[in-house]
Amino acid sequence: MKISSQSPVRATTAPRAAGRSAPAGKAGPAGQAAAAVPTTSLMGIPTEELTPKVRVAIETLMNEVERLRRDRDEVKHQNSHLEKLADEDSLLPVINRRAFVRELSRAMSFAQRYTQPSSLAFFDVNNMKTINDELGHAAGDAALMHVAEMLLEHVRHSDVVGRLGGDEFGVVLAQADEDAALRKTEELAAAINDQPAIWNGKEIKVAVAHGQYTFSGKEEPSQALLAADQAMYRHKRAAGAGR
Repeated sequence: MKISSQSPVRATTAPRAAGRSAPAGKAGPAGQAAAAVPTTSLMGIPTEELTPKVRVAIETLMNEVERLRRDRDEVKHQNSHLEKLADEDSLLPVINRRAFVRELSRAMSFAQRYTQPSSLAFFDVNNMKTINDELGHAAGDAALMHVAEMLLEHVRHSDVVGRLGGDEFGVVLAQADEDAALRKTEELAAAINDQPAIWNGKEIKVAVAHGQYTFSGKEEPSQALLAADQAMYRHKRAAGAGR
């Protein structure tokens, strides 16, 4: 509750006659102006005009307005937190498929509007079943974490990394044409393949197959994902890699 105070205004005075003073509130000799009386106000209403009941009612209303502001800010904070949780993968520090498709849609709209192609890279862990069967699913989780971290470490801030499901990952390569996308996708795959994952002090060899697709934005996100997935399977078959 804020009650503002209006500072008194000092009047310019002329010399007074000895032993005499001007009556309060009236002009003195030589055009002396009366000093302003200090006042306080509540919401612009002078306090002397407020009855006790009106004063309490206004203060209660202002406290309620402040409480509603705090509640609104808290709801905004909670909604932002829930939206972030809804976008995050349940295991890895990347976004989930739903959020990835949304970001892919935005990138495709940008590519179409500004006629600047961008690309989608697709990765699949080749030996995931072997890791799970021989070392257990905790080791499999470590292998997936390795892939996610390598992707995040080797992309730009403008790129988007997501887990599409199981052992499949996607990366939106912003404003990357076909040649640039091919080079970057191979670079990312090499970063994953060349450095093993570490689990319980053991090294786990992780290998990925990859594919990429460059889009103009005229396609649907599902078509871009399918094209990148098909390119990945062509690479997998050519390399003779198993799942």
